[in-house]
Amino acid sequence: MKHIPRKRFGQHFLADASVIDNIVEAIDPRPGQALVEIGPGLGAMTDPLVTRSKHLTVVELDRDLAARLRKRPELTVVESDVLKVDFSALAKAAGQKLRVVGNLPYNISTPILFHLLESVEHVLDQHFMLQKEVVDRMAAAPGNKDFGRLSVMLQWRYAIESVLEVPPEAFDPPPRVDSAVVRMVPLPSPDGLDAALLGELVTVAFSQRRKLLRHTLGRWLTERGFSGDFDTQRRAEEVPVAEYLTLARALSQK
Repeated sequence: MKHIPRKRFGQHFLADASVIDNIVEAIDPRPGQALVEIGPGLGAMTDPLVTRSKHLTVVELDRDLAARLRKRPELTVVESDVLKVDFSALAKAAGQKLRVVGNLPYNISTPILFHLLESVEHVLDQHFMLQKEVVDRMAAAPGNKDFGRLSVMLQWRYAIESVLEVPPEAFDPPPRVDSAVVRMVPLPSPDGLDAALLGELVTVAFSQRRKLLRHTLGRWLTERGFSGDFDTQRRAEEVPVAEYLTLARALSQK
């Protein structure tokens, strides 16, 4: 029976064989690795992934699709909202770090990325299909108009690169946006850094991104009694990730 894509799940299924081959080539799955696919859908990427890896854990919210996937012995099916999945527990059960892949629902892609950030120390790498605009923001360099809160909050823990651009016609139904595949490789956690404090600091910095930082972050720093050296005569998008980390570290050691 043909599966009808469900709008509430943001379902756009990959249908272009050459694009799928290119994505799987970029991931390069190997037998014995702990691969987890988010949102396998109709299995377009699942099939070539499991051919190479021999086993795959899949996270699927759609009850009908999960039932279909359970019939395959080479798959372990986690029927759940991905935002409720404990990836640390999956890694512990596998006895190794995870390789996480997927064509993410574009309507909740950012919450998924932040949810995975909580388990980053249990991840070997991540390859995701996302809206190209989101990938551009994730990988943006300081001084670029795409550089923002998302860039800083992901780049402090991952090396990020766009590996493939994908046109709408590669999907069924076609989304109204261009897509891209991003590779995310976790970086070591900097010593003495309070991630929650960094998140608060970066949110304040980008709250009025057209204004100089003295109007936003400068006031916030003054309220906290910060007397260190930080140039607030810049806009938030001009500050490198390393400087945000240094500032957060200095604040947490006060």
